[in-house]
Amino acid sequence: GCPSAAPDCASTPAPAVSVVIPVYNEEESVDLLCEKLHASLSRLGRSYEILLVDDGSSDRTWELLVANTRKIPHLRALRFRRNFGQTAAMSAGFHAARGDVVVTLDADLQNDPADIPKLLERIDAGFDVVSGWRKDRKDTFINRRLPSIIANGLISKMTGVALHDYGCTLKAYRREVIQNVHLYGEMHRFIPALASWVGGRIDEVVVTHHARQFGKSKYGISRTFRVVLDLLTVKFLLHYSTRPIQVFGRIGLACGAVAALMLGALLVDRVFLLADPHLLKRPFWVITPLMMMAFCMQFISMGLLAEMQIRTYHESQQKPIYVIRETAESPGA
Repeated sequence: GCPSAAPDCASTPAPAVSVVIPVYNEEESVDLLCEKLHASLSRLGRSYEILLVDDGSSDRTWELLVANTRKIPHLRALRFRRNFGQTAAMSAGFHAARGDVVVTLDADLQNDPADIPKLLERIDAGFDVVSGWRKDRKDTFINRRLPSIIANGLISKMTGVALHDYGCTLKAYRREVIQNVHLYGEMHRFIPALASWVGGRIDEVVVTHHARQFGKSKYGISRTFRVVLDLLTVKFLLHYSTRPIQVFGRIGLACGAVAALMLGALLVDRVFLLADPHLLKRPFWVITPLMMMAFCMQFISMGLLAEMQIRTYHESQQKPIYVIRETAESPGA
């Protein structure tokens, strides 16, 4: 069916490829981005559409997007009422996309649209998700590349899907892989792991990475911490979402084992009078470890239960995580 963002799409056949790009305060790069996309996609030899999602930009980004819809074919632009974040923008693009293959990339021109055919070749070879690898990354080491190296190692280890560069936005997905994926937080980067969980075939190709030409990065080192928290959620969803007793039970058994050891030590001390004064007369030794374990269990449980609850809230009501303000598109797009 037609996505709600494009009510007139029934009159045009669905394209083979949809390119989805979140855009936020990129007025300096928008025109060049649209030109490069048109140059690359027009040589594909297959039908395509370009979806640019303005994530509540405060500069002239939307005006420039609208202007480009008048001169660049197959271009559609969506505008949020406020800034909802990259994952929400990606989700809006996925919902509006009509292509059999959906390609994503960043709007800052650090990803090269000329690499899109590389990803499509691997999709044609039978893979369901093809991820770009910025092997020669043009970013600063301390605040960009080092956190990325650490995050990629953690994600690969915890999800069991080894990729060099989870953070690279340049990816290609088969439509059936992402059409039922619900995204929250920073979850868009974990789609390869989620796809693998349902049997998808994952591949990775080296792509070009350019130094940033305009403006400054929207992402800082603080984003790494949010990614780590989302990684814990993904780990839970991948392995324990249908059997939560496994994770909660293990924590409970571990705490029970510690409690049993402590009680045993107290009993031995009480019977054989090993300590002077007795351990039972030392409140800090007895109470503090128990309290810390209780706090740990309580906060982990609350976090995971809240995550499950918010997913139920969104998915049971089909409640979107974004609100579109207006749309614009090329004639016949």
